[in-house]
Amino acid sequence: MDETYAFLANFAQTGGLIYFMAIFAGVVIYALWPGNKDSFEEAAHIPLREDD
Repeated sequence: MDETYAFLANFAQTGGLIYFMAIFAGVVIYALWPGNKDSFEEAAHIPLREDD
């Protein structure tokens, strides 16, 4: 039983690491994608706008 627990714990840790690395890579790719520059630039200027 100890071997099964150790195997499952190791599998879950490795799988979780791979999962979170993939999510992180996806977020970085999305943030740096050239097509998103205009929307990010617009969002960056929202606090500087004057309200009418």
